[in-house]
Amino acid sequence: MAEPFKNLIDRAGIERAAAVLARHARGFDAAGFVQRAATGLDALELKARAMQIADALEATLPADFDQAAALIEAALAPPSNGAAGSAMPTGGDGLSGWILWPVGEFIARRGLGRPERALQALHALTQRFTAEWAIRPFIVQHPDLAWATLQRWTKDPSAHVRRLVSEGSRPRLPWGLQLKGLIADPAPTLPLLLALQDDPSEDVRRSVANHLNDIAKDHPGLVADWLDRHLPDAGPERLALLRHASRTLIKRGDARVLAAWGLDRPFRGQAALALAPTRVAIGEALTLTLDLQATARRPQKLVIDYAVHHLKADGRLSPKVFKGWTISLAPGGSRTLVKRHSLREVTTRRYHPGPHALDVRINGRVVAHAPFVLKAAARA
Repeated sequence: MAEPFKNLIDRAGIERAAAVLARHARGFDAAGFVQRAATGLDALELKARAMQIADALEATLPADFDQAAALIEAALAPPSNGAAGSAMPTGGDGLSGWILWPVGEFIARRGLGRPERALQALHALTQRFTAEWAIRPFIVQHPDLAWATLQRWTKDPSAHVRRLVSEGSRPRLPWGLQLKGLIADPAPTLPLLLALQDDPSEDVRRSVANHLNDIAKDHPGLVADWLDRHLPDAGPERLALLRHASRTLIKRGDARVLAAWGLDRPFRGQAALALAPTRVAIGEALTLTLDLQATARRPQKLVIDYAVHHLKADGRLSPKVFKGWTISLAPGGSRTLVKRHSLREVTTRRYHPGPHALDVRINGRVVAHAPFVLKAAARA
């Protein structure tokens, strides 16, 4: 069984952090920090663990923010040369990895009154983990300073800092404070994304793609306009970025975005969908088999997604679109595609037994549909 995600922050990490902080701060209450940070840790999920450790930092780091920020910077591990963001390793010489999430939260809580100093500390922190969650309160509370700083950081020599520019200002960053002003009007971030769109770092470009995909959920026309401007002369790396940025709108069947990618033509042929089993229990898996037979005289470029119509508590069916396949189908050709879809419950989705359905969408258009029944999970 896979290690629980919450264990990315554990007692051992707390004890290592206490030891590192104690080496750099005379009189730091390492035992008190561990006691506050680790009490009841096993019962908490990942974000709750981070917030509890931030509480412990507030209780034990110096009350003067400048002193606390200097201590944090002194305790950091050397800057990472590897992948940006939360993929950075934990441990080693100094603070790095997931234990820095609560450190960033501490800076966000205590540094709002000293924003210039706090942003300096986040510049250092993001090179050892990420400051994408911590920087968001500064965008809300100190927008002029934040936007000027982020614009300057688009030219920072560290890819980790450049990634923070895009990731930290995403309107709908998972686990992060929603930036409601940017959800309503994403215009302030567009110059930043333009500056980073062709960044040499794949991590930075992927963040730009995810940021544009966030914008697409509320402003599809803006992303369609972006494709009109930046797709025609795109090289391979920008093409990959724009394709990833288009994923939500392709799943939705957005006409302008499908046309931009040459996917606006309907599938010419027959599509037959079979589900097995047709009665499946929560926690099990459903197998989709899609048989395609082309009738076109030319090759067809097809983006194939599928939507599971989940039964809601009020009896409605609500579709959730999932990625399927991207293929080229030869003139008169046939293809059989098979995919296994898990119906295991996750924290973001609760299943309700009863009639469900699944449809297949080719280039944004529904071409096949089949019902299935979801049963209650079998008792252990």
